[in-house]
Amino acid sequence: MGRYLHDIVIAIESIMANQLRSLLTALGIIFGVAAVITMLSIGKGAQQEILDQMKMVGVNNIMITPIVSAAGADEDQEESENKEKKKFSPGLTLLDVEAIKETLPTLNQVSPEIAMNSFVIRGGKRESAKLMGVSNEYFNLFNLNLESGSYFNDYQEENGIPVCVIGANIRNKFFAKTDPIGSYIKFDQVWLKIVGVLEKTDVTLTRFEDIGVNVMNDNVYIPVKTMILRFQNRALVASRLKSTTVKRSWRFISVSPNQNSNSNYHQLDRIVVQVNESGELNPSSDVLSRLLLRRHQEVEDFEITVPELLLKQEQRTKDIFNIVLGAIASISLLVGGIGIMNIMFASVMERIKEIGTRLAIGAKKMDIVVQFLAEAVLISVSGGLIGVLLGIISSALITKFAGILTVVSPVSVIIAFFVSASVGVIFGYSPAKRASERDPIESLRYE
Repeated sequence: MGRYLHDIVIAIESIMANQLRSLLTALGIIFGVAAVITMLSIGKGAQQEILDQMKMVGVNNIMITPIVSAAGADEDQEESENKEKKKFSPGLTLLDVEAIKETLPTLNQVSPEIAMNSFVIRGGKRESAKLMGVSNEYFNLFNLNLESGSYFNDYQEENGIPVCVIGANIRNKFFAKTDPIGSYIKFDQVWLKIVGVLEKTDVTLTRFEDIGVNVMNDNVYIPVKTMILRFQNRALVASRLKSTTVKRSWRFISVSPNQNSNSNYHQLDRIVVQVNESGELNPSSDVLSRLLLRRHQEVEDFEITVPELLLKQEQRTKDIFNIVLGAIASISLLVGGIGIMNIMFASVMERIKEIGTRLAIGAKKMDIVVQFLAEAVLISVSGGLIGVLLGIISSALITKFAGILTVVSPVSVIIAFFVSASVGVIFGYSPAKRASERDPIESLRYE
């Protein structure tokens, strides 16, 4: 073992004697490892974003949203008949939520949602916010945990009591130095008592609002019946429109189908349904579609989306993209390995007399193999270490300046370092073996 240590020392002395050449030889490995780590960190960051998004939209959730279409001025007869028929759809209502609870066998939880944008007022200060009428299940559906206080109790939910749970940003804006629990804030024209404060969520996913994600930190949550009783109940307007149409249709004074065509006649802005297992998402969506069509007089004035499936589809697309990027980056390692092999072959030719001298004074072939192989491995490992450091720095710079989330995992560093060492062994063995097989006499005579 001692003699092999001596061979390694000779390899180190050779590298130090040719520092510039060794550095240039290692450049391929340096940039290859840095590229691999950077690409893997981008891929890991994308995966982390998807996981955060799935957490925000909730696991196994199905979103039911209303469709409110505008009527054109020059509709043909068929479109006019469809609009006439559409007036008799009640839209999404709390009765639909009750029907889903009674009918859907795969149901885990369900919550209605009504949203309203206005201003929060307290102590002469006014800030824009979104008021959300929900049930207690909503907080479980979207993994919204309490920082302090409590959720709504049964009495508050059933009787529409003016209480609220506020997001972290609302707390910071109005109660930076005081405890908000038990205090009152005014939303629109109604005073609401604060009973709970949510933990701050750091994930910003505004581009996913269409599939159920909103800025949780800026929301004020109240019981859905409080929203209906004290703020808005679009179902009353829809029912009056229907009643007026039915009573006057015989006199041909029915309300025009174009009247209020752009207004939302649905009582609810969204119904969030959670099923027990991911495999039940598609079958449950079909059941919900048939159930709501029957309740809405066969009028398809709603849309059913499954955020988790959409996000998983996006994840698969990103995974393929990351594999391609990783493969391209790995080519740099291959090129670096070829560069090491070429330089080592050139080094063998330059040091033929040295090889002959060592063999003549008693060195064995394995000593020559160990010497040249150690030289190749030391160059590749040193390049790997520098590449790892460069990759970590470049990942941080990408996050800071490009706004792309990168996550450098220990596994990616270990893999990149192991590959760089393997490159040294694989591409250094052939030159080392060739050096050991040279005839000592011919090597001493070589000019």
